[in-house]
Amino acid sequence: MADMGAFREAVAVWAAGGSGDSARELAARLSVRAAVLLEGPSDAAAVNALAARRGRDLAVEGVCVLPMGGAMSVGRFARLLGPAGLGLRLTGLCDERERRFYARALERAGAPRPDFFVAAAHRPDFFVCAADLEDELIRALGVSRVAELVRAEGDARALETFLRQPAQQGRASQEQLRRFLGTKKGRKIHYGRVLVEALDPDRAPAPLDGLLTSL
Repeated sequence: MADMGAFREAVAVWAAGGSGDSARELAARLSVRAAVLLEGPSDAAAVNALAARRGRDLAVEGVCVLPMGGAMSVGRFARLLGPAGLGLRLTGLCDERERRFYARALERAGAPRPDFFVAAAHRPDFFVCAADLEDELIRALGVSRVAELVRAEGDARALETFLRQPAQQGRASQEQLRRFLGTKKGRKIHYGRVLVEALDPDRAPAPLDGLLTSL
């Protein structure tokens, strides 16, 4: 039985230059209505974890949570999935430093110029993280709580070794933790879930909360 994972794989093949026939067929069969465009799998892990904590199954709701393999791919995915392609609603997260790039790429792909979440009361399309989603989660939980979680996950020694590196001296604790999460393959994905699961589900960072609420 086809599922949203099969649709994600079909879209990845299409984005890499393959045929879009399978993606089109699966989109119709699964009644896909929206694509959440995310930079990478750690963002997807966080989005899916918060959805689960709120009792939602985004796949069943027709929402595809789609890691693009990098922010620079947003234009390509928007062309395939937006108005000029499958006609899905496009939404997602982006970092503040990439906001203008997203706006230009989406316009070139034929998507309406996106609204970005700042503090607007209306429903925006893309939700902006100050640095990145990990930074938002660390600020929401606090440095001490994140350090506790790192120790609980068995990474205390790795963190201590990282913090002794000369390059980390003088950096704020929040920035040190943010950089630590990206030092090992798979660590950001793992902690994307762990940090979200440690949150009060009603006190998620504003960009993440806004994204889930908008879907």
